[in-house]
Amino acid sequence: MLKLFNFRGGCVVRFKEGYAFATWSKTKAMKEKKKKAEDSGAVSELNPWPEFIKKRITLWDKFKQQHAEELASKPDMSVVVTLPDGKTVEAKAWKTTPYDVAKGISQGLADSTIIARVNNELWDLDRPLEGDCKLELLRWDNTDAQAVFWHSSAHMLGEAMERVYGGCLCYGPPIDEGFYYDMYYPEKGISSTDFHVLEGLIKKIAKEKQPFERLELTKEQLLEMFDYNPFKVRILKEKVNTPTTTVYRCGPLIDLCRGPHVRHTGKVKALKVTKNSATYWEGKADAESLQRIYGVSFPEPKQLKEWETIQEEAAKRDHRKIGKEQELFFFHELSPGSCFFQPRGAHIYNTLVNFIKEQYRVRGFQEVVTPNMYNSKLWQTSGHWAHYAENMFSFDVEKETFALKPMNCPGH
Repeated sequence: MLKLFNFRGGCVVRFKEGYAFATWSKTKAMKEKKKKAEDSGAVSELNPWPEFIKKRITLWDKFKQQHAEELASKPDMSVVVTLPDGKTVEAKAWKTTPYDVAKGISQGLADSTIIARVNNELWDLDRPLEGDCKLELLRWDNTDAQAVFWHSSAHMLGEAMERVYGGCLCYGPPIDEGFYYDMYYPEKGISSTDFHVLEGLIKKIAKEKQPFERLELTKEQLLEMFDYNPFKVRILKEKVNTPTTTVYRCGPLIDLCRGPHVRHTGKVKALKVTKNSATYWEGKADAESLQRIYGVSFPEPKQLKEWETIQEEAAKRDHRKIGKEQELFFFHELSPGSCFFQPRGAHIYNTLVNFIKEQYRVRGFQEVVTPNMYNSKLWQTSGHWAHYAENMFSFDVEKETFALKPMNCPGH
């Protein structure tokens, strides 16, 4: 015998053994929330993934097997690894990795090392050594290690972007403080409301500890692997001048890349998608429009929190914010980069100008005023035209080309 009775919007089914609580209202709410998200255009991971991912992995597995057979045929040879303190370690060529050497010293060193440097070349920790060498083990406090860390984080972002948007990835480099990835995605724009979806997927990618694997392949093999992506094909045909180059894999992502990378995605314990923007392929205004997503990452969550605190403090001191709040100046979209001074700002501006003019006299200088616009013949004579013409503001007047002065020198 069983009894049913209501309990706070759900129902309890009473059995002889006890109670089972089924929150029907909660399930209904979740379904409604999911439907609302779909109706609002919120993104989610594609199911199934784009077909090109499956083809790419199939080719990778084939080429990896060939590479493994080549490694197995290498002769057994001992090599000497010299550490920064002068100590030496004996290793096996094509078998011993920098990670093996680090682990032989201490597990703590192996875990904290981000990347190796072998004979002054950055080297994957799991890439076998090939001969006698000098080995350095680089941690987070090294700028090269940070660049590698952010480059690997870019690949994780790229994997998430493929799995969510399904577009064609372009470039994904590290930058001064973080990284970005460009994607050709003409179907729809990318919104900041997508960020939490990408971050959630990246957390899963990190939790899976996907290893970064490296293969060196011929240009023909790579053209076959990336035939779905016209941007990668362009890179291969226009930028790669050697018979072979490298690709890296983490999870389902396989990308044309020189590397190196961290050992696995689990090394990235904190990542934040910071902003997005539109850009052009290789910065050319007449080329395809791309979607760019920026991010920053760290080995520890507390480092991300510290970074966020610094960003919040910097935002409080943003000159654009202060200028508007104190009624000094403002910017307008019709004149980007050039501000409109309000009365208070104009007073400060004129005070500074008068101070500079007074210093001219005190220091024995004479003031001159020169044009801001010149005929391009001047820039040709100075040599600027050959190097900067495409980046100068130029225009035609009566069949002559003029340009605004691109620097602060008087031009006389």
